[in-house]
Amino acid sequence: MAPHGRSNIKAMSYTTNEKMPAIRREAARLVERGWSARKVGRYLGYHHTAVMKWVRKARKIGYHPIPTKSSRPHSHPKRTDEKIEKEIVQLRIKTGRCTEAIHLMIEKKVSKNTVHRILDRHGLLKKRNKRKWCHPRVERPKAVKSGDLVEIDTIHRMIDDKKRLYVFSLLDVHSRSAYAKAYEKMNGRTSIRFVKEAEKQSSFKFKMIQSDHGPEFSSWFVQRIEKEHRFTRLGKPNANAHIERFNRTIQEECLDKLPNDVRKINCALKKYLQYYNQERIHLAINTTPNSVVLRS
Repeated sequence: MAPHGRSNIKAMSYTTNEKMPAIRREAARLVERGWSARKVGRYLGYHHTAVMKWVRKARKIGYHPIPTKSSRPHSHPKRTDEKIEKEIVQLRIKTGRCTEAIHLMIEKKVSKNTVHRILDRHGLLKKRNKRKWCHPRVERPKAVKSGDLVEIDTIHRMIDDKKRLYVFSLLDVHSRSAYAKAYEKMNGRTSIRFVKEAEKQSSFKFKMIQSDHGPEFSSWFVQRIEKEHRFTRLGKPNANAHIERFNRTIQEECLDKLPNDVRKINCALKKYLQYYNQERIHLAINTTPNSVVLRS
């Protein structure tokens, strides 16, 4: 006997609805009882072409629950070689470098998209929240030579519930030359001390300093830095994008592996900064920061 009225069963995803095998069988039975495919489709909430597909299947295997078959291919003839995949994973774990850098390290054996998918499959990509900021656009100063624009920022590291240490970081926008040092205090005096130490270590003078609105870069700092100074816009981290990216790099490749000890951090930073400025290829400039400094 044909059922009357509409069913309470709701249409769900083809691959996740556990009731689908029984629904397909019911659809096939109704068609065999004389219902049209369109009527069954309206009754169950599916397209009539799907109903006819289930009917053909039922006629072949019998009027049993029709299982959901995976659409996954039986073989992957174009899948990346296991040796290359293993090499990509090991490079990520060992160096912490990004997709583009690893793509260059493996001498472009596979595409960047393939490298990205492999890292994602192994859970080696950091998921970040995408957040849009709506603020009036402010034109940035152009950095045509080393020292024209230097960005400065601070990384906070928790020692315990009450105590912190601070890693001040500085990066020249033109050459990507960087400097960083850890301190136990964060205030205007420490900021000035850091900038002077950074300029002393550098082979060029700083013309303009750019910072966010942190308390260590207050008006007291601005009045005594003896440099041109520029604040970024409130709530606009992209305005300080170069130093923010450097902060991420230095944390992933150096700081995250170190204990919360100022002396040990500064000892490690000295070695890391030598590598960063003189040996590490920066993807944005396709060479080392020191090479750009020497040319400018």
